Amino acid sequence: MQTVKTDKREFLKNSTLGVLGLVLGGGMVFSPYILKAENRLRPPGAVDEKKFLALCIKCGQCLQVCPYHSIKLSDFINGHGVGTPYIDANERGCYACSAVPCVLACPSGALDHSCEKPQDIKMGIAVLEFPNTCIAMTNTPIPEGYNMQMHKFTNSVVNTNELESELLEKFDSYEGKPCTLCADMCPIPNPLSAIAMVKDSGGGSRPEIYDGCIGCGVCQEVCPTYIPSIVVKPRVTYEQFYTYKN
Repeated sequence: MQTVKTDKREFLKNSTLGVLGLVLGGGMVFSPYILKAENRLRPPGAVDEKKFLALCIKCGQCLQVCPYHSIKLSDFINGHGVGTPYIDANERGCYACSAVPCVLACPSGALDHSCEKPQDIKMGIAVLEFPNTCIAMTNTPIPEGYNMQMHKFTNSVVNTNELESELLEKFDSYEGKPCTLCADMCPIPNPLSAIAMVKDSGGGSRPEIYDGCIGCGVCQEVCPTYIPSIVVKPRVTYEQFYTYKN
């Protein structure tokens, strides 16, 4: 039986390194960790990371228009790029809105306006990082309470909307069933082009990733294991990861 991810957010926060600087003589001494640019999952349409950091004016407009509250702004503890938008797929992935409103709202070009529909989004690629914890591969039913994390996130949002309520209702319906969450919750218009459950040699099923994956992070968000079995590698293409792997 796998451990449910009910307190995943707390685990990750508590295990994250704290602020590695101290105030001395009215100035700030920074650790190299603080200054290091991290490989974050950026919103749809994000241009090359260096160009993104140069263009982003940290206005927060993408965050304001996101109907799923997927986008966060980096704070001091997150290191380089303070105030820039990113997505923490452990809390909430990107649900690939049809009009990609975050891109439309970006006034600086940090989010490229040529990204006009879900199929244009290229945020990264999903990877079955920890197959030994995947409950689909062991035919373990989705355990009771697996959905507490999503409920906690939704309850923390001030202006929950109908889209989020529908999402939560769908998510709640899987308890006690064989796990197909990563495939069934994939938000793109043709999810079978991105991910599907296939028979595994061990008798269960496992998620298989295809080149239609946009790296939205939803599969990582909904994975019911304590540490997600499937994760997104930001800014990595299908060809880069799977061609190299094979």
